[in-house]
Amino acid sequence: MELPSKILEEAVGQLAMLPGVGKRSALRYALFLMKQSEDEVRNMSESLLRLKTDLHHCRYCHNVSDTEVCPICSSEKRQQGIVCVVENVQDVMAIENTQQYRGLYHVLGGVISPIDGIGIHDLEIASLVKRVEEGIPAKVEEVILALPTTMEGDTTNYYLNKQLRPMNVKVTTLARGVAVGDSLEYADEITLGRSIVGRIPFE
Repeated sequence: MELPSKILEEAVGQLAMLPGVGKRSALRYALFLMKQSEDEVRNMSESLLRLKTDLHHCRYCHNVSDTEVCPICSSEKRQQGIVCVVENVQDVMAIENTQQYRGLYHVLGGVISPIDGIGIHDLEIASLVKRVEEGIPAKVEEVILALPTTMEGDTTNYYLNKQLRPMNVKVTTLARGVAVGDSLEYADEITLGRSIVGRIPFE
């Protein structure tokens, strides 16, 4: 696509780096931004920059947070003894939207996938094991494995169960209301909520 401006071309190239955004969509976004005021564009660019400069990952669960410890982990209203293990931040949001879960989380940052070059040490597995062993930030009584129902998710589940089994902690998994092969972020809230409430022992 031939563009009349190098500046416009650079902006389109940057916008096209976003997932699901092709060159045509990127051009449409760039032309839209051209019509906005300088203050509006500056506010947008500063907000995006703050994602890198000011956003934290919670020291306990690795969810995104404005502070060192996220609001979920620091809340006295949450069940501190239950930890739900998820693949990513989107899964935390999906489960929270069900309003059926009142425990804490642990975000792995992915699942074991040798074909994608993702191994055990690329994920927050060691911190989960340490968290259960040492009771950080509170004694853990139950770990819910809420990973995708895919081969990679199941592989990760089995590895985590093997690591947690000697620690005298209850390990459960979601009831299979979530279809095999589905990601949690795409499951409807009712189905996901029922899967959490009806969780079963992991075997």
